[in-house]
Amino acid sequence: MAASKKVEVSAENIANLSSTGALDPADGPAPYETQVTVQTSDPVGGVQAEAIPKDPGFVTAYDANSPFANEEGLIGVPNTNLAEEAVNLKTAELAYKANLKTLEAAEEINDELFSLFDQKV
Repeated sequence: MAASKKVEVSAENIANLSSTGALDPADGPAPYETQVTVQTSDPVGGVQAEAIPKDPGFVTAYDANSPFANEEGLIGVPNTNLAEEAVNLKTAELAYKANLKTLEAAEEINDELFSLFDQKV
């Protein structure tokens, strides 16, 4: 589930890369705020993952032609780093693969236990 959340958040950040907005709510909608995935240990086992806004979630950029530009020509753009998102996606992929290997190992152990049980019966 944590890897799925990481993929979901990265995909959303990449999809909204060009979602600009106004710095002042009076001038139009706010820009998309980049999210990050935070994982915490679950007391029962495993991890919990949640998306929180990156600090800062957006940065200023100059685009005087934008309908969201203020008097100085500044707009808000997401604070998304594509290289960072690529690393997040690769990390999630590796987590999926590691979890699959764990499941495969558990299945092999179960098969071995059942074969031992069959031999004794």
